[in-house]
Amino acid sequence: MFTGIIQSIGQIAAIEPKGDDARVRVLTNKLDLDDVQLGDSIAVNGVCLTAVELSGDGFWADVSGETLACTTFKQIKIGLAVNLEKALMANARLGGHLVSGHVDGVGEITQRYNDGRSIRYHIKVPAELAKYIAEKGSICIDGISLTINSVTGAEFSLNIVPHTLQETTLGKMKTGDHVNLEVDIIARYLERLLLGDKAAEPDAKGISKELLAEHGFVK
Repeated sequence: MFTGIIQSIGQIAAIEPKGDDARVRVLTNKLDLDDVQLGDSIAVNGVCLTAVELSGDGFWADVSGETLACTTFKQIKIGLAVNLEKALMANARLGGHLVSGHVDGVGEITQRYNDGRSIRYHIKVPAELAKYIAEKGSICIDGISLTINSVTGAEFSLNIVPHTLQETTLGKMKTGDHVNLEVDIIARYLERLLLGDKAAEPDAKGISKELLAEHGFVK
């Protein structure tokens, strides 16, 4: 688990294709690896990766075919700046929100403009994720815990304050760029819970108006 509070901006230093998947080397810069052991989890742009080899200035991790297909890692290249966060410790402050490092989909930045000292971003999400996006709710963008300002259909907006612009990769993101999305973990589990016994059926499709009406949420 993670908090979505970025600890360092790292860099992709090497990519080794391994058939249908890959192995990557990540330079960690100011991220302290003294307490990291082989097998520990580190979030890289919001993707939970396992450190399989450690060096003084970074680590190697395997990236599965599933991760390559479902995240922005399919566009990864040497020199790419990435947000880094070590796994959450039980005695640490939860400064953001609970983040699993399991990306739900890829969004696209549709607008970027100044808003006071902040930058306002508009991000379009895949249609199937729109139901999890709530005004003033939490979302994880490239590993960063953020608060949603407004929602219009499958697009939402948020403000990025100067500190976040400086300490994460969002400061250099532009219109047309793609980002990893992880919706609030509570929303995902709540949807599954509301299915009740139907969750065991092969064709269970998630929350629908009919399901909500059946349970008295819609009249």
